[in-house]
Amino acid sequence: MFIAQKLRKQSISAYLIYMYQVEDIIRAYGLDADRIATEYLPRLGYDEEQLQQAREWYESLVRMMHEEGKEEIGHVRVVQNTLDLLEDHHRELLADNDNHDYRATYYKALPHIVALRAQSNNKDKHEMENCIDALYGATILRMQGKELFAGTQNALKPISELLRLGEEANKL
Repeated sequence: MFIAQKLRKQSISAYLIYMYQVEDIIRAYGLDADRIATEYLPRLGYDEEQLQQAREWYESLVRMMHEEGKEEIGHVRVVQNTLDLLEDHHRELLADNDNHDYRATYYKALPHIVALRAQSNNKDKHEMENCIDALYGATILRMQGKELFAGTQNALKPISELLRLGEEANKL
């Protein structure tokens, strides 16, 4: 919760990647708020007040995941809304004729975005969601100590640059 609040102010991409991870943690604990509170949260070194706030935050996310049918896959509405805002911002930047750097970076990233979409189980995902998915996948591989192939690393560079330029153009 505290990390999410901080990241939301600093970097929308980092916030989304963090929230993907939180959703996966919740799923790993079987969407059991009590298990999260007893097994996971104590490891984070929070004081009692922070622990209670974090517990309430995780409980609300668990409730949302149940209510929205996101127990196994997908993102809660608050995360999906943020992804949609990111996509809207992306489209606005592409439509603005003064954003030459953004557009040039987009065209460098586009073949990789198209390849991601082709590999995706959900062809309806918009471009920015595919980009965040790619960065999250790379994050998971790194956390598992797995090496990223050179092609993957090369694909992530223009995608990361595109997200960075989008955030610089206008804080969401």
